[in-house]
Amino acid sequence: MTHLGSCHCGHVKFEVDGEIASALSCNCSMCQRKGSLMWFVPRSALRLLTPNDNASTYLFNKHLIQHRFCPHCGIHPYGEGTSPSGAAMAAVNLRCIEGIDLAAIPVDHFDGRSM
Repeated sequence: MTHLGSCHCGHVKFEVDGEIASALSCNCSMCQRKGSLMWFVPRSALRLLTPNDNASTYLFNKHLIQHRFCPHCGIHPYGEGTSPSGAAMAAVNLRCIEGIDLAAIPVDHFDGRSM
């Protein structure tokens, strides 16, 4: 299934393929403030519908994840990084996906604060 997503103002738009089985909520200093619910997919499943330069990047801590956000509205629709095995991954903020029932998606909690 292909899902459409965007930031609030639409300056950053994307589509992502896959079935959403669960979401991850992290309590690290960044994720707790953003309030995102992340869905991890191979980076190849995420296709930008707007130019890559439309999204800005924020790096923190070990600089392993590129937290991508819209410089106009400030929304963080996705992040990019690599899995422990080295595969390119995307962390899609499910709150930015159109037409899904967030209440129906099981949420796993990750203690990123302790990492």
